[in-house]
Amino acid sequence: MGIWQGRSRRKRTGGRLRPIRKKRRFEIGRELQHATIGSGTVKVYRVRGANQKLRVLTAQTINVFDPATKKIQPAKVITVRENPANPNFVQRNVITKGAILETDVGLVRVRSRPGQDGVLNGVRVTAPAPA
Repeated sequence: MGIWQGRSRRKRTGGRLRPIRKKRRFEIGRELQHATIGSGTVKVYRVRGANQKLRVLTAQTINVFDPATKKIQPAKVITVRENPANPNFVQRNVITKGAILETDVGLVRVRSRPGQDGVLNGVRVTAPAPA
């Protein structure tokens, strides 16, 4: 079944909206494919206007920005520690924007959108003080 990203047929109040037209091809969304930890593959999609979007399917490395030294360095991804998008993503090692990853340089928060940007960028975070 396709994903439709058009206007709802109901009002906010629950009343019925009379559609002015049928569904259109440009309103179709894409199936979900989550970025995970793996060998490092990127998929290219043609989008409207013959433009391209890149989607990370698997990733081994992340570009890490260190605010203390103001430097960017690649780091190897070990595992997903936290994911505010969905707690189940931690068990499945799914990477989304805002996820906390454990890398060989420490904990990193993902700042790019792997499903749209085609690259994995992050910022190093300091570990919280023990309570």
